[in-house]
Amino acid sequence: MKSPRFVVFVQIFALGFALLATSNSTASEVIPSDKDKTADGVSWYDIRLLEVEGQGWKETKAPFDRLPATAEKEVRAAVWNLSRHSAGICARFSTSATEISARWTLTSSRLAMPHMAATGVSGLDLYVKHEGKWRWLATGFPREQSNVAKLISGIPRGKREYLLYLPLYNGVSSVEIGLPEKDAMETAPSRGDAKPIVFYGTSITQGGCASRPGMVHTAILGRWLDRPVINLGFSGNGRMEAELARLMAQLDAAVYVIDCLPNINAKDVGSRTEPLIKILRAARPDTPILLVEDRNYTDSFLVTGKRVRNETSQQALRAVFEKLTGDDANLHYLRGGHLLGDDNEGTVDSSHPTDLGFLRQAAAFRVALEPLLKSR
Repeated sequence: MKSPRFVVFVQIFALGFALLATSNSTASEVIPSDKDKTADGVSWYDIRLLEVEGQGWKETKAPFDRLPATAEKEVRAAVWNLSRHSAGICARFSTSATEISARWTLTSSRLAMPHMAATGVSGLDLYVKHEGKWRWLATGFPREQSNVAKLISGIPRGKREYLLYLPLYNGVSSVEIGLPEKDAMETAPSRGDAKPIVFYGTSITQGGCASRPGMVHTAILGRWLDRPVINLGFSGNGRMEAELARLMAQLDAAVYVIDCLPNINAKDVGSRTEPLIKILRAARPDTPILLVEDRNYTDSFLVTGKRVRNETSQQALRAVFEKLTGDDANLHYLRGGHLLGDDNEGTVDSSHPTDLGFLRQAAAFRVALEPLLKSR
């Protein structure tokens, strides 16, 4: 009988070997994180052994935080707490299995919000690459704080690449993928030197109110553009703060997307935009920056106060852009009036997009981003 010390050594060695394998450019077999099979013959794989995307920093306080541990003392408490939500974080893997399960533990027992489904707040979202395109396959429904779910079964055997998105408005302490014990899991092919698109914004950027994690526009764009994406959306707290600019400047981005107007008024837009750009430019003089106007409230055609809010904020952002663009060829601009369409059907509350709104917003962003990514 092997001693407990020997078993621990073997488990640590296996974890280290699997982590080393994920650093290779080619796919490698992943060793299950839990060698003890469950009664129904499922092997469980910690997603940290896979190609995890959406995190700009490795030195985090918890495994699925979006800001580095050092940021806890640098940013406001509200930003720090929201950064512990796993919005935009996803894992890629390959397998030939005919069924896929998941188990995940959430950091909060609040599974849903009055205007946002539990599947978006606290669920998982599984995509598969089929005939060269990412297609939705299954959603993990969160029924309590700790969940086990069979995501999909009965699919034909064949090696495929998968993408699993984590919750948008909740954190996770652990996420595992389950495969039948006879099947193997491999890391997904590396993206090589592909730089991420870094989004800094508000509750909309974070994903409110997508019905599931894969439907926020940042995730849609990641699939369409075949790029890693880092989502730095902070609900109610995307305020163009210098602390966040300094953190973003640490990231070697393909493009910085600044989309904060829904959280600040025209006065703050006028005073904060230029300093934020200067901080980024000091570290990344050649990286494209895309300034985004706020979407128009969908009831602003009648609600005067909301219409004035949109107009004054947008005017303030354009004024800064026009001031700086003559000296900065890599500063770009996206107008907000068309982001959600023109039929007033794109939101749940005049502000936060539905899936339809996010799809429309992604299409508008794609037109602006594709030219900026050609040389990145």
